[in-house]
Amino acid sequence: MKEIRTSPVLVVDFGAQYAQVIARRVRELHVYSEIVPHNISAGDVIAKNPAAIVLSGGPKSVNQEGAPSLDTDIYELGVPILGICYGAQLLARDLGGGVAKNTVGEYGRTSLHRHKDVESQLLQSLPQKFSVWMSHFDAISRPPLGALSSASTKDSTVVAFEDVKRRFAGVQFHPEVTHGEYGKEILSNFLFEIAGVSKAWTNYSIIEEAVKEVRDQVGDRKVICALSGGVDSSVAAALVHEAVGDQLTCVFVDTGLMREGEVEAVEKTFRDQFSIKLITVDARERFFEVLRGVEDPEVKRKAIGETFIRVFEELRPEIQDASVLVQGTLYPDVIESGTSTAAKIKSHHNVGGLPDVMSFDLVEPLRWLFKDEVRSVGSELGLPNEILWRQPFPGPGLAVRILGEVTPESAETLRKADLIVSEEIQRANLTKTLWQSFAVLVANVKTVGVMGDERTYESPVILRAVTSEDAMTADWARLPYEVLESISQRIIAEVPGVNRVAYDITSKPPGTIEWE
Repeated sequence: MKEIRTSPVLVVDFGAQYAQVIARRVRELHVYSEIVPHNISAGDVIAKNPAAIVLSGGPKSVNQEGAPSLDTDIYELGVPILGICYGAQLLARDLGGGVAKNTVGEYGRTSLHRHKDVESQLLQSLPQKFSVWMSHFDAISRPPLGALSSASTKDSTVVAFEDVKRRFAGVQFHPEVTHGEYGKEILSNFLFEIAGVSKAWTNYSIIEEAVKEVRDQVGDRKVICALSGGVDSSVAAALVHEAVGDQLTCVFVDTGLMREGEVEAVEKTFRDQFSIKLITVDARERFFEVLRGVEDPEVKRKAIGETFIRVFEELRPEIQDASVLVQGTLYPDVIESGTSTAAKIKSHHNVGGLPDVMSFDLVEPLRWLFKDEVRSVGSELGLPNEILWRQPFPGPGLAVRILGEVTPESAETLRKADLIVSEEIQRANLTKTLWQSFAVLVANVKTVGVMGDERTYESPVILRAVTSEDAMTADWARLPYEVLESISQRIIAEVPGVNRVAYDITSKPPGTIEWE
């Protein structure tokens, strides 16, 4: 790997959903970054010789008993520090400032106002007013001793502060996400103006490194790839095929929870176009059986994850006792499923939903990448755009877009509604502008309607459409009214059992992209 590892920027992880995003944004500025745990000692920091430190956000309150803290000797090392959200609050609390519960929480896009009387290196050359992305309830009430507040919002008096002498700074918002303005400029100002870091890191070839790691891990063993036809598993399959060739067999499991035409599309691409060995398994009855009577989304995900593994295990004799399983796991899957520091948002079936005991070694070559990085890798590997630009689709399929029990009937209802959403979005030429657009069936709720002068009592469908860069944050898409109208009219007219369509206008945070 061609990396310059001298004087890295350390990203201290306090359990943030965005710690990896911070590290990635630093890398995008051509500075090597490394994530370290919050319990790192001052001695370990000295050993790494960092050029700067960034303290991440986190789900806890700094005033909460048992909340993660930082070795306070680190503050005395003379290393420039930027605190983000929780990290900024920790700086304030530890260095003589104050943190208290705010009168209201701030979530999503918020307008920041710079203080005209404060000369700010962190916010230099930026407008007096711009939008930032918030996710907090506690707020900084006083900046650290020796620091000045350089910006505020209508609900928080200290949303940015700087200590010029110690080269410490903090922001209550998230400059690493893409839905706020000038985040890249703020990080750049910290790294290059405050910390004086050099642009000394060049990115290495992800493909070259991943191929080497797969070959080292797999050796001469036979490999199964869990192929869904989505971007992630498709790129993982192509990458592993590049590494081990005919040792790989792809398996597409028809769960009965796929999008319309999924089976045919997968077979056409991988069997016909890429000549990769492919086995298709019809397991629809098996999956609906394990989902019978299940409504809890976590139980759904775990049941689906275990059933997938058991299907693959039963195929081992057919594939010469394959002992390696490839999955297209991405970083957002890992972080949302929970880590030792990050809170569990939901178990992805290919991470937190896997059974504790299974007879495969896992290979996950994309585990630390984001969707746009995966698309770049796939493009270099020669995958067609119709695969690379497919919208993300959850591993558990339609099961986590059906609120309530999953049955063959509810899956078919949602499949028809989802196809209409896809057709209308494509007709409006909006596909590439959206991260995802799909339908959710609220099967466990009925609403009253009037159709043909008759009372109806049927299920609602929720339309979800969001914009995003990496799925760590997302904003609801401002779809044209005529597109919303067309989708609604078609679903109610063409999909039996549905009499109402609503549009979800919740960002992430506080919501997630998927409903379950």
